[in-house]
Amino acid sequence: MPASRPIRTVAWAVVAAGVAAPLVRRRLALRPSVVAAVAGAAPFGLCVAVRRTPARDVATCCLQMWAYLAAYQMPHDDPEALLRRVHVDYPVKVDRVLGLGVLPTLRLQRRLSTPGRISRLDVVLIWVHWLWFLIPHSVLAWILARHRERFARAAVLTYGVFDVGLIGYWAVPTAPPWYAAAHGRLDADGLPALRRMMYEHGEDFWKGGWQPLYGFLGGNPLAAMPSLHFATSVMAAHLLSELGPVESAVGWSYALMLGFALVYLGEHYTIDLVAGLALIEGVRAGAPRLAPAADVVSRAVQAFEHRAHA
Repeated sequence: MPASRPIRTVAWAVVAAGVAAPLVRRRLALRPSVVAAVAGAAPFGLCVAVRRTPARDVATCCLQMWAYLAAYQMPHDDPEALLRRVHVDYPVKVDRVLGLGVLPTLRLQRRLSTPGRISRLDVVLIWVHWLWFLIPHSVLAWILARHRERFARAAVLTYGVFDVGLIGYWAVPTAPPWYAAAHGRLDADGLPALRRMMYEHGEDFWKGGWQPLYGFLGGNPLAAMPSLHFATSVMAAHLLSELGPVESAVGWSYALMLGFALVYLGEHYTIDLVAGLALIEGVRAGAPRLAPAADVVSRAVQAFEHRAHA
């Protein structure tokens, strides 16, 4: 048997295990650290099993997000344990300071929303929010198609934001504004109750498909600090700004609209957005310092890839 074949076999086994581990983690009672390690190894396995092409780049990013999604959801695998650790009050206090006594979300909803009704503005902002699930990856797809030489760096920065943001979700699980309102933590403001318009419109628009969709994409409702919605959209705006003024205008327009929507819709506190900004600036500043270590890992993976296809 050629030496390359066992290497490819092992690499494909790593990929298969990485795909399967998040699916069977509850049934087999796998430890989160095991699931994260196995799922996180899958992109490396694919890079050894298959020669590099644009299609492999896309598949590698998909495996990276599969590992991220598992790590994002796992704290909620034990809801009772997560509830014992969740922080609800500190972002309320911080946002009251930022809002000069009243949460910015409540100020915006009092001025712009009509109780019991979803306006056209609400629908636009809700869809701005929903489109986020496509935006960071669409920006990377655009860069891969039009500026392939920039793709590796753009992907590392974007998915670096996702992965580093997980530290906050595990270390300091924090509830979003709608959760605090549902548990009576915002009553002291003396204003109309905070609404979660995204949920209201979702039930009406998606009908019976809403609960399965929300259950999959919102698998951890107590992961709000920092806001990765805002952080990754700002990172996408930075990456688009490097391509030209038109791309920059599109990227920053969307990021600003999303930031407004997240606060107005009650999905995030203002302080969550501030933390998201700090996160992306930290990733951008730290990337050059970590580049030598990343190069070592990259060369090692490429060496295995070369042997697997010799």
